[in-house]
Amino acid sequence: MATYDIEIILNRQLADCLSIPVFITDTEGNLIFYNEPAESILGSRFGETGEMPVAVWGTVFKPLDEKGKPLPPEGLPLVKTLGDHLPHHKVFWIESLKGKIEKISVTSYPIIGRMGKFLGGVAIFWESKDI
Repeated sequence: MATYDIEIILNRQLADCLSIPVFITDTEGNLIFYNEPAESILGSRFGETGEMPVAVWGTVFKPLDEKGKPLPPEGLPLVKTLGDHLPHHKVFWIESLKGKIEKISVTSYPIIGRMGKFLGGVAIFWESKDI
């Protein structure tokens, strides 16, 4: 198991306490954690998938645009945050590992540590019924 900065550990502890789905990545975009509420939308437990690179998680959960066409990983809020270290938001559809399609709203933000060091990103998301 990798060793993470305290800011990553604290974000993970916070995610464990939240009732909304949360993804946490490192600076390279490797998914290092998602919480239990995310498991129901994504269709798989974190313990089953484990950590995964952005090339995998950016496509395995099948993000789709309003026409049902696949969104490339670089169009996802969390991937944008990893690139520019800024918050992003987007509403799109996702097909879970179990084949269920849902509209979700995603907001991402960077994890900035001591001395302004970029440590990774967080995405919070929820089922979007108002679209």
